[in-house]
Amino acid sequence: MSATTKELLKKVRMIVPPMLEKFHKGQLGRVAVIGGSENYTGAPYFSAMASARLGADLSHVICTPPAANVIKTYSPNLMVHPIMREINEVPASHEPASDLASPIIQMLGNLHAVVIGPGLGRDKLMQATVAAVIKAARERNVPLVLDADALWLIQTQPELVHGYKECVLTPNVVEFGRLAKAVGLGEDDLPDTGEAGCKKLAKALGGVVVVRKGGVDWISDGEKAIVGDGEGGRKRSGGQGDTLTGSIGTLLAYRDVYHQKLWDTEGDLDRSETLMLAAWGGSTITRECSRLAYQKHGRSLQASDLTEEVSVAFTTLIGEKKESLL
Repeated sequence: MSATTKELLKKVRMIVPPMLEKFHKGQLGRVAVIGGSENYTGAPYFSAMASARLGADLSHVICTPPAANVIKTYSPNLMVHPIMREINEVPASHEPASDLASPIIQMLGNLHAVVIGPGLGRDKLMQATVAAVIKAARERNVPLVLDADALWLIQTQPELVHGYKECVLTPNVVEFGRLAKAVGLGEDDLPDTGEAGCKKLAKALGGVVVVRKGGVDWISDGEKAIVGDGEGGRKRSGGQGDTLTGSIGTLLAYRDVYHQKLWDTEGDLDRSETLMLAAWGGSTITRECSRLAYQKHGRSLQASDLTEEVSVAFTTLIGEKKESLL
């Protein structure tokens, strides 16, 4: 492990709250995942379970009714809300995106972070609903993690997140290219999709944090860049990015508690630095989950195998503060 990685882990450890008796339910993380539709039920489950396994007190999934019925059978530990609707689930004459978004928007004040995209799909009504939620989250300064088909929405409406300094995007190489094109960056502007390219895209989006997933994960806010280069597994099964989004979601929740100073915190990290640390920490934990799962399962590795390694990865990389063990 490099000296840089050790220093970054030390800083991530600073924003993770200790397990103190004085905390009550919900103070150590209230995270919601918005996604899950008739054809996609695994992604929101993997994201929400990663959030829970990393220590969030309350982990929600907001999805369509058909998805909710399935996801509820996966685990009783998640709170599943069948609020979303695909366009074929409502009368043709009805355009209820704002109505569907309303109960979700009402929840925002009780959430530390919101993950949008796992299992969302590209249904027009689903996309319009989350667009309304993103706008409301910005108004309330709620941290966001956007992945998968939420990135499809952003490439058509980049203004939804442009300049929002409480937002993390997690594109793969293909999604990265689409986002770059959407904000007017051509091949000449992006000599590569590594550090320089990641910085340029984040800057073009007004300083949001971009996590460009790949052989190594580059993380940038347009000014600074750090790399997640821990060893991962060699199996590229679908769904591993959902562990990433859930992990970042919980670290964003811990970040909020850190800035509230609900315990005797170390140091005085600013919000821009802690946003980058949450993104990097999520990347590093996910890569360790992938490494551990690949050691056990090899080519048969599935996304669910990463879920089982989240706690081990956290303990190995970050561990509990001494005051938690007294």
